[in-house]
Amino acid sequence: MNKPSPHLVAAMGSGPLDQGKSLFVTTHDGLRLHVCEYGARSAPGLPVVCLPGFARTTADFDVLAPALAAAAPQRHVIAVDSRGRGRSDYDTDHGNYNFTIELADIVSVLTALGLGPAVFVGSSRGGTLTMLLGVAHPTAVAGVVLHDVGPVTEPKGVARIKGYVSNLPHPRSFEEGADILRRLMSAQFPKLTAEQWLGAARRTWRFKDGALKPAYDHHGIARALVGIDVERPLPCLWNEFDALADVPLLVVRGANSDILSAATVTAMGARRAKMDVIEVADQGHAPLLEGDLVHQIVQFVQSCDVERRAKPDVNPAI
Repeated sequence: MNKPSPHLVAAMGSGPLDQGKSLFVTTHDGLRLHVCEYGARSAPGLPVVCLPGFARTTADFDVLAPALAAAAPQRHVIAVDSRGRGRSDYDTDHGNYNFTIELADIVSVLTALGLGPAVFVGSSRGGTLTMLLGVAHPTAVAGVVLHDVGPVTEPKGVARIKGYVSNLPHPRSFEEGADILRRLMSAQFPKLTAEQWLGAARRTWRFKDGALKPAYDHHGIARALVGIDVERPLPCLWNEFDALADVPLLVVRGANSDILSAATVTAMGARRAKMDVIEVADQGHAPLLEGDLVHQIVQFVQSCDVERRAKPDVNPAI
C-alpha cells in the first residue's frame, strides 16, 4: 500500500486543513466512499483511521480528528463515511449494508490512500469493523480505540437503536431536531447543554432536496435492520477481540451505555496484559468526542507511537 490509487479523487471546494479535506474512494463495486482527511500524508506520527457508528458519519470526529493531526508528532488522520452514510453513495441493494462488505470498503480506502499500519478509532459499529480487520489484516492495526463497543453487544441497546434509526423524524429545523434527540436520549445523556444537543442535531440530519433528512440512507438501512431479532443476543466477538492482543488498546465506555456493559469491559481486561479504560460519567452510547476525552485519546495515540518505535521490524499493513 504505497502508491495512491487513481480512484482517489479530491473533492472540489475542500475546506481548510482544520475542517478536513474531502476525498472520494471508489470501491470494488463502483460506489464512492467519502473520506475526510486531516494533516499531511508524510507526517511522522502513526496515521489514524476513524470509523463512525452504525448510522453515524465523519462529523462525529470533527473535533477529535484535527486534534490528532495537529498534536506532536503531527500525523495523517482520516475519517470514513461507510456506504449509505454521510456523503458516501447510497447502495441500491440494502443487503450490502453488512460487515463483510463494509470491511472490504475499509480495505479499499486503506489501499487507495497508501496507508500503512494505523491506529483505529472505532465508534460502535466502527469498533466492530476494527476487530474484524484485526483478524483479516492484523498488520494493518498498530493501536485501537474501542469507542463504547466490545465483543458483547447488549440486546437492549440494539433494540433502542433499531427503533430510532428506523423511525427518525424529519425536523423542520436543527433546533427542532435537538428537541427530538433530547426526548429520545436524555436518559442516556442527562447533562448535555442546549448547545450540545444542537450540535448533535447538526451531526444527525443534513439538508437534502431543501429539507432536513437523516444523514444516512434512511430507507435502505431501515430495511437492513428488519432482519435483526432484538430478542436474541448478537454473536460474541471474543476471538476477534483477542486478535488485538498484541497492539495497544483503549476502551472508552459511557457510564450509562446500554451497548457496552461494565461487566463486558471487566471481562475484556481479564483477557489482556494491558488495557486502558476511560469511563465517561453521565453519558451513554456513545460518549461525545469532545472536551477532556479528546485530550485523553490524543495521549493514548501518542503512546502508540512510542510502542511502535520499540517494534521497528513490523511488516507493512496490506
